[in-house]
Amino acid sequence: MRIQLFKTFVLVTIFSAAMAFLESAVVIYLRELYYPNGFTVSFKDMSIKVINVEFFRELATLIMLVSLGWLAGHNRHTRFAWFLFAFAVWDIFYYIWLKLFINWPSSIFEWDILFLLPVTWLAPVLAPVICSISMILLCLVIITNDKLRTGYYISKYSWILIISGALIIYASFTKDYTSIILKHGFYKDLGNILQNPEFINIANIYIPKSFSWGRFWFGELLILAGIIKCLVQKNISFFTGL
Repeated sequence: MRIQLFKTFVLVTIFSAAMAFLESAVVIYLRELYYPNGFTVSFKDMSIKVINVEFFRELATLIMLVSLGWLAGHNRHTRFAWFLFAFAVWDIFYYIWLKLFINWPSSIFEWDILFLLPVTWLAPVLAPVICSISMILLCLVIITNDKLRTGYYISKYSWILIISGALIIYASFTKDYTSIILKHGFYKDLGNILQNPEFINIANIYIPKSFSWGRFWFGELLILAGIIKCLVQKNISFFTGL
């Protein structure tokens, strides 16, 4: 069992790192085309066609990671755990490849566009890397405490802490564009927001001023508390019957 688990870790890591290379290659091409004078998190005159392709590219990325997790796991919680692990390794190696090929980021505090779904996520590079480390820790807890081997699952109280922390971190990533959408009333026609000239003009020049590190660290502490709780209270079953 341990040998099989080790093989799965190795294969998922290799696949995720290779997938990250493809992701970084696409980003390098985009930056050469749209940011020849240096990357910023503003959208530089991208056509609606390119932005739509980017949306679906990110969706395809998530589908591939979910599929990998499904193939690597054998039940709901282990499949979720392997998805977390694949996502985290992919994200970390994405920045490793960018650093190797174009020497970016110059600092771990440099801002990046993390995702476009459902709204644009913005944060310094350090933040998603920290999240990835937390995801790897949670994966290890779930995989090594699988019911087939140890007889217990993660408690519902641990999940409440973990999910609450994840939602708070999500809010810290999306607060900039959520604020823009609410402030300018773009929420009234979200389906056509990319055709709205006012929104495009704002996105083309918008640079965030600060990141909500306090909110982010609070979310991380909740996640860590959930992980620690599930390690010290192994007798509580949340997934019984799933």
